[in-house]
Amino acid sequence: MQFWRALFGTRDIGIDLGTANTVVHVQGRGITLCEPSVVAVHRDTHQLRASGTEAKEMLGRTPMDILAIRPLRDGVIGDIDSVELMLKDFLGRATGRRELGGPRVVIGVPSGATEVETMAVGGAVKKAGASEIYCFPEPYLAAIGAGLPIRDPTGNMIVDIGGGTSEVAVVSLQGIVTHKPIRIAGDELDEAIATYARQAYNLYIGERTAEDVKIQIGSAYPLGEESSMTVRGRDLLTGLPRSGTLRSEEIRECVQEHVRAIVDAIRMTLEATPPELAADIMDRGIVLAGGGAMLRGLDRLIMNETEIPVHVAEEPLTCVAKGAGKVLEEMANSPAMRRRYRSYLCH
Repeated sequence: MQFWRALFGTRDIGIDLGTANTVVHVQGRGITLCEPSVVAVHRDTHQLRASGTEAKEMLGRTPMDILAIRPLRDGVIGDIDSVELMLKDFLGRATGRRELGGPRVVIGVPSGATEVETMAVGGAVKKAGASEIYCFPEPYLAAIGAGLPIRDPTGNMIVDIGGGTSEVAVVSLQGIVTHKPIRIAGDELDEAIATYARQAYNLYIGERTAEDVKIQIGSAYPLGEESSMTVRGRDLLTGLPRSGTLRSEEIRECVQEHVRAIVDAIRMTLEATPPELAADIMDRGIVLAGGGAMLRGLDRLIMNETEIPVHVAEEPLTCVAKGAGKVLEEMANSPAMRRRYRSYLCH
């Protein structure tokens, strides 16, 4: 296998197959693709029409013969055929090759995923052209990508907040000591915002608009200066298009329940952590990764609730993919690490 890799120049690939975004790391080139996990297909033939950003622009705007969907929900595959099409297109674009030539792939899966869900991910990647697939827990890869010293006998807490799941884990000596996955993350915040607009203003807005509101004026902690945003949707009483204004204070209030669930998961994980490792976390702090880590004020809220320093990882959206890339480097350079990681091989 190593001979053929060297001969044909096959580049191994690290993947963060997220509910909201897919990030691809190509060995020797770094992050080469970061696109929304959205696919558009023809309804009758199921042939690929678009993927990523182009497909996301089609959400809620397609004609009868085209279906634009997000094929992953809550961190797991909902539509296996669409995921296979999306992955094949993404990997071809990331590597610049139509045929992948059997790369080794390291991919992150939710730490709470069942064996069936994990095998579904592995099967989709294999059909996209991979020869070997290693399925690692996402918080483990996120900790590596965030630069935490996971090989040391010290406690490292990582909170990976994605689109479909939030995962809290304590990592030490290259293993997860304790973890708490919850299926509350960015999607639930978007849904809460859309529900609030309907209930408070009789204004129906789409999921893309709700996500834009979250990004532009959403927060988890009071801001120094509040803001507002004008949104367009459909009036539920008249059925006609109209616009409305949402304030940052309102958005913070309507997402509070879901943000509180993430904080509670952190508390429960800390309570289950051995005291020596908990003391390390008190000193080193908590690291936030994933797209949800960019919600303004979230680090301050967690710090106030736990009285532990909180840090947002550099480029939090790409931590899992970067971690996968570092694992691939270890496997390429060390036969001992390849043997160590055999337990993550997805058959």
